[in-house]
Amino acid sequence: MKTLIFGGTIVNEGRAFKGSVIIEDSRIANVIEGNDIPRDCYDKRVDATGDVILPGVIDDHVHFREPGLTHKADIDSESRAAAYGGVTSFFEMPNTHPQTTTLEAWEEKLKLGRKSSRVNYSFFFGATNNNTDLLAQLDPHRVPGIKLFMGSSTGNMLVDRREVLEKIFKNASLPIMTHCEDTSIINCNMAEAKQLYGEDPAVTLHPQIRSEEACWRSTALAVELARRYGARLHVAHLTTARELEFFGSDEHITAEAVVPHLYFSEEDYARLGTQIKCNPAIKRRADRDALRAALTDGRITLIGTDHAPHLLEDKKGGCAKAASGMPMVQFSLVTMLELVDEGVLSLERLVELMCHHPAQLFEVRRRGFLRKGYQADIAIVRRGEPWTVTEDVIQSKCKWSPMQGHEYRWKVVYTFCNGHLLLDENGRFDDDYRGEEIVFR
Repeated sequence: MKTLIFGGTIVNEGRAFKGSVIIEDSRIANVIEGNDIPRDCYDKRVDATGDVILPGVIDDHVHFREPGLTHKADIDSESRAAAYGGVTSFFEMPNTHPQTTTLEAWEEKLKLGRKSSRVNYSFFFGATNNNTDLLAQLDPHRVPGIKLFMGSSTGNMLVDRREVLEKIFKNASLPIMTHCEDTSIINCNMAEAKQLYGEDPAVTLHPQIRSEEACWRSTALAVELARRYGARLHVAHLTTARELEFFGSDEHITAEAVVPHLYFSEEDYARLGTQIKCNPAIKRRADRDALRAALTDGRITLIGTDHAPHLLEDKKGGCAKAASGMPMVQFSLVTMLELVDEGVLSLERLVELMCHHPAQLFEVRRRGFLRKGYQADIAIVRRGEPWTVTEDVIQSKCKWSPMQGHEYRWKVVYTFCNGHLLLDENGRFDDDYRGEEIVFR
């Protein structure tokens, strides 16, 4: 099968240029600069005139809820949402039921991925207080890294024993991706809020309960341990300006920003309430603006989503009762393209943060770039007539989004996964296709 994509603007490796991409079977056969259309016989021709051709997005941080929580979401539904958003590869988190904290549970996740995932898939292994002996048995070619909850976590995966943390950072050969919030500070803040405001304080207090100090204290500990033992540390979903002081000077210590923290601020609780309740909390506008600035100066290495669907009924209540997390994977790319239009970052930098850097940081094999011989994971986007997020547009099983009612100008018009046309400009989706297991290192 030979496919020609022509007429578009290719954004790749720091450059934007007119050109064509030739796909043979699952791989990129050539990337050709210039307006001349290569003369050859093709099984499929895609006219991308006026469009932008990008590598498929690699989302390093999603919760697809399978197994055990499939009333909220599953790999089938959420990987479909990913494809609609131009996301062609994902790394899924371990706090499912059962948790991905045994080799058997991890193998079962891979079986689910092979059966159900519409795009390319991989699964983190979760560290606990009791499974550190298993970490040496992980296959570095098949596991992106170790997920470590150094703070209050869903599913009681908190690792809070100092000797265990020391052992993980000393012995881990894979990247350690941390959720950093200090549980003792959060618990103290919650107890004080309940005393003042009742058993379920309003969601507007969420940033004060899961506070800047809680995030900073935990991140400081993670960085201290990583430096002491030379570990590869990647701090997930940074939320505060203060934490940025730890990043940018050491290539082995990196930070992720996620789309909700880059787009929303605490001012949005009044409009969206618990729909934007997540852990760590969305904080001040000044924090959001500092994270945005860090996208272009090297302190933030990549952008993920922390896609975490819940049913709307689970989002009822306040700080204590409402579930934390929101679905974002379908709208991450178009939301960041909106920030490009606002001048927050360049299109070239967006591609580095959402495609190139995830591939480089986790050493993904032959993905994340538009290069000859690489897997043909490609998103084609178009800026055109406005469209609105409505329930029928949302592909996630939960059928809601904090972006519902939002009007976009950018749209994902084609998604290719391993050279296969998964989504076309008419909205046709190939329900029979399944993605591939991602290979590392």
